[in-house]
Amino acid sequence: IAAEQALRARRPGAYILRPPYLYGPGNNVYREAFVFECAQADRPFFLPGDGQMKLHFFHVEDLCCFIDVLLAEKPARRVFNVGNPACITIAEWVHMCYAACGKTPEFVPVSAGVEQRQYFPFYAYEYALDVSAQTALMPTVKPMADGLREALAWYHAHADQVRKKPLLAYIDAHLR
Repeated sequence: IAAEQALRARRPGAYILRPPYLYGPGNNVYREAFVFECAQADRPFFLPGDGQMKLHFFHVEDLCCFIDVLLAEKPARRVFNVGNPACITIAEWVHMCYAACGKTPEFVPVSAGVEQRQYFPFYAYEYALDVSAQTALMPTVKPMADGLREALAWYHAHADQVRKKPLLAYIDAHLR
């Protein structure tokens, strides 16, 4: 909020975009890559709780397209939450990542007593934005399955650029 206020004070006409988790080619954060690695190694997936926690994503190209829309349309509104029209559950996301690899996950539920960030790439809280203002200006976004296939292709070519975390080591040492 302080950063947005500072920007508004310096540039009152600036647009402020509030994205959820970005995904797609070029993503060096160990999220989709972690799930792709699990799928490609035919590992079971250690799922936080019942897997129903909601996550919100936005493809990086859709973010760029929305910036183009703002520059062309010049709407009076200056602050936009951006993201896919719908959130998905952790379980749905993992299924989609495995499907991009041509696999189906086998889930192993992990109890709430285990620190989620030790074995899973997201914090233990739901992240959902109201993106109706964005959707009114740009109703179509890339289907997530297509975006995940693009992310997988990028990962295959650039695995050395992903900042890996020791999630698999924790799983092997403490959850298997």
